[in-house]
Amino acid sequence: MYSFWDHLDVLRSALLRAAVVTVVFAVGAFVMKDWLFAVVLAPRSSDFITYRLMETEPFFLHLMNTGLTEQFMVHVHTALYAGLLLASPYIIYEVFHFISPALYRQERRYAVWIVGAAYAMFLIGTLTNYFVVFPLTLRFLGTYQVSADVENMLTLQSYVDTLLSMSLVMGAVFELPVVSAILGRMGIISSSLMSAYRRHALVAILIVAAIITPTTDVFTLFIVALPIYLLYEVSIGVCTIYNVQSTSS
Repeated sequence: MYSFWDHLDVLRSALLRAAVVTVVFAVGAFVMKDWLFAVVLAPRSSDFITYRLMETEPFFLHLMNTGLTEQFMVHVHTALYAGLLLASPYIIYEVFHFISPALYRQERRYAVWIVGAAYAMFLIGTLTNYFVVFPLTLRFLGTYQVSADVENMLTLQSYVDTLLSMSLVMGAVFELPVVSAILGRMGIISSSLMSAYRRHALVAILIVAAIITPTTDVFTLFIVALPIYLLYEVSIGVCTIYNVQSTSS
């Protein structure tokens, strides 16, 4: 029988392996600078796929650097984020491999579905931000002018920080259906309860969207709030499925 310290050593080894894999991916992303920033900087041009599908007018947002070490630090931070994102399947595997021996077979099966769904929803949220939320926000705010005499000058730091922070937030927000499924399975919430508080949830969603948006304009607020509200409706449907399963069982 393993002692507490034996389990701690196994956990430390798992975290160390996950850290090594993350660093390897991050170094790879750092070396492939041209490819990495071709992806990161793509939404600043009307050639981006989202703008082409919308048939927007041609535009190009110029970025500038204001600090001596700013470009290098942005490069490092972006590479670390990319490394963490690419290594996330292996990190999840290591964590699940550590906790799975303590679970029963049925619990392990549910855990696989929950972890898989949570990871998939995070990726969907990140992609939704990259292809929809961030480009529309960037185009509106980056091209908005109170006067033709005032030119927009965006910094690289501001651009990348906004993209990465919004990606993390949207990835976390897209976990709402998974959290609702867990709570519905536990009997804490139900579809009827969520439907009854739909108006309250809408107000709460607007407040959350106002907090997580980088600006205070109504357009960005709407762009962020809309997918969250749609996720709330999806969560009601997920809870309905679990409520029906609980009733039938």
